[in-house]
Amino acid sequence: MACGAAERGPEPRALQRHPEALAHGYRSRSMSELRDQEFGRLAGTVYLDHAGATLFPQSQLTNFTKDLMENVYGNPHSQNITSKLTHDTVEQVRYRVLTHFHTTPEDYSVIFTAGSTAALRYPLSWVDEVKSGRRRPVSAPGTWFVLLDAASYVSTAPLDLSAHQADFVPVSFYKIFGLPTGLGALLVNQRVAPLLRKGYFGGGTAAAYLAGEDFYIPRPSVAERFEDGTISFLDVIALKHGFDALEHLTGGMVNIQQHTFALVQYTHSALSSFRYPNGAPVVRIYSDSEFSSPDVQGPIINFNVLDDGGKIIGYSQVDKMAGLYNIHLRTGCFCNLGACQRHLGLSDEMVKKHFQAGHICGDDVDIIDGRPTGSVRISFGYMSTLEDAQAFLRFISTVYLRSPSGQPVPQASSSDAGVLSSKSDCHSPQEGSCTDPALCNGSYPDTNTVDLHLCLSKASSIQQTPQDKAVRVLNGDPRSHIVTNIYLYPIKSCAAFEVTQWPVGSQGLLYDRSWMVVNHNGICLSQKQEPRLCLIQPVIDLQQGILVIKAEAQRMEPVQVPLEEDDEQTQICQSRVCADRVNTYDCGENVSRWLSRFFGRPCHLIKQSPHFQRNARKTPRKGQPPGAAVALSLVNEAQYLLVNTSSVLQLQQRLNARWCDEHGKEESFSLKDLISRFRANIITEGAGAFEEEKWDEISVGSLHFQVLGPCHRCQMICIDQQTGQRNQDVFQKLSESRGRKVNFGVYLMHSALDLSSPRFLSVGSEVLPVLKDCGVS
Repeated sequence: MACGAAERGPEPRALQRHPEALAHGYRSRSMSELRDQEFGRLAGTVYLDHAGATLFPQSQLTNFTKDLMENVYGNPHSQNITSKLTHDTVEQVRYRVLTHFHTTPEDYSVIFTAGSTAALRYPLSWVDEVKSGRRRPVSAPGTWFVLLDAASYVSTAPLDLSAHQADFVPVSFYKIFGLPTGLGALLVNQRVAPLLRKGYFGGGTAAAYLAGEDFYIPRPSVAERFEDGTISFLDVIALKHGFDALEHLTGGMVNIQQHTFALVQYTHSALSSFRYPNGAPVVRIYSDSEFSSPDVQGPIINFNVLDDGGKIIGYSQVDKMAGLYNIHLRTGCFCNLGACQRHLGLSDEMVKKHFQAGHICGDDVDIIDGRPTGSVRISFGYMSTLEDAQAFLRFISTVYLRSPSGQPVPQASSSDAGVLSSKSDCHSPQEGSCTDPALCNGSYPDTNTVDLHLCLSKASSIQQTPQDKAVRVLNGDPRSHIVTNIYLYPIKSCAAFEVTQWPVGSQGLLYDRSWMVVNHNGICLSQKQEPRLCLIQPVIDLQQGILVIKAEAQRMEPVQVPLEEDDEQTQICQSRVCADRVNTYDCGENVSRWLSRFFGRPCHLIKQSPHFQRNARKTPRKGQPPGAAVALSLVNEAQYLLVNTSSVLQLQQRLNARWCDEHGKEESFSLKDLISRFRANIITEGAGAFEEEKWDEISVGSLHFQVLGPCHRCQMICIDQQTGQRNQDVFQKLSESRGRKVNFGVYLMHSALDLSSPRFLSVGSEVLPVLKDCGVS
């Protein structure tokens, strides 16, 4: 939508029928007070994945930690005083669990387990109907037992087992309390407990047994009989503090159910009313209820976003856009393939075909042959607010109705109503005043540009900048394909290092993505989580054999790291890149202190071990001997990424036209700014827009590359590489113009690379492409 907001739909049904439904919150305190005191870490974040995992309050963690600090809990299978304390505390928690579900030890046993699964949402009335024989799964006589998978249901709703006496009830506690994870329970009705059999027994389950004879007597207690080994007793103790916090903050599950349902009913009504200018709906909601009662509908909305022609927009694209607005939701099939098939109209044959096409559960392959493979889900928790719901609705309106103001979000008559403000993660840096001489003289250029050939030959003449060369080739033969810029990124996710000529190694450009920044747990940092990485400027000095790291905007003194370490003194550690395990080594305390000061928290710089080879999953189709592995550095997908300037120009025109319409400014995005956002190694000029996606292979001078396919972009392209600030328009406009798939640039890999002699990639080199299934372009 290019001009003005869409017409507002009718007043949401939730406001027409139940104006009191928006009296959300808890009487004991306001929602703003609850969020400020207990969930301050959510500031600026809209968390809408409570069905996946809800969040724990600060007081729960504080009180649990205080409990552990003040008491000594031993193994409950021992007989000492500390073990007795653990045993008694665990038994008290068992009783607390049964009380929470309105039953007693006389009727149910609590068996603690490692977790539970997602829940079915069938009506609780079915429990009695199945047991009485009025509703049988099959037309056959016999006794029927009911397993009620209540893991998701009990996260926001009360369950009364005195009224609905299911035989087996699995639950998952982190869905209720947020903490601890990995702990669940099976509630077993005492009537059916004698029917349970097990073919194995572990520690703590036997009353008596022999090692050399088939003699085993189980313990009489159902829980002790089935809890093999030592249970996670500290996690069980944490449940006590979860119950305390939940009751203190909300007053109980009935209040939580009313609060969360008010939010989901309001959101559903507003979302259903959104329309494009042509009257087409913005979303398709999958539900078997009309969101009229919490007895039949939980605080979950499952949907897909549509374009104005009624076609589904893939859930992965919605997820990426939501991430730009700091909205956390969930996508896919949610471990519920049956519901996914029924609502999306997927046959068994289609599911098999999707797998054969490369789609697996949990990936981002969202559309196959025009059909969706999953959907989007939002879910509310007891600490969710009206502002969370309105921020989500505003996101849908702004992004998909294509207007800054969007379609008006229905207002609620609540004192807590408002707008969630979103602040930038960082401020614009001050301009540096670096006047250092050229890198060839042993210093650091403020342009991050170096001509390697001149440096190595110690030439005294002034180097020619890449911009000068680019101007020269642009004025040449328009049919020629020319390399105009070369970039490498020595530290993964940090600033680019521009060169005019650079050596080629077995993994790509020499030292490209050889280092990465990790947090105190060894987890790689990227600009998705830490946009300020782009303000760190790495410079390689091959003559001196050092990597120089600068942050001029923060006025920090540069720090140096050797390009290569002494193999005998380095200690190998393991990290992960795109699910691949890699061997690395720490680059030392000096650079660690520098990075920790920059980010304000402990960080380290690690480098891929020179003796470790990470093999690419994508391999060239031609020119590679059978079984040969293609080596990668710490890149995500491939050795090189190529971007065509004509493609960037087309995107620039779309972005600036939109910016002019909405803000009245002539231009917002420069060509240089956009090119830097795509973080490519090779920039070419001379081909038509997106012509590079038709290439099968290319030659650049004496180097030969296989084109592996397009690069599927993520939210990082929204980050201004000079300031670290985000602008969602880049991703959104690219998504609209590219059929919602957000492809930009192509991956390259060496084809039959010969390293027997030095190889260089140079600005000004001619690019000779070969089209797919054709000859030379």
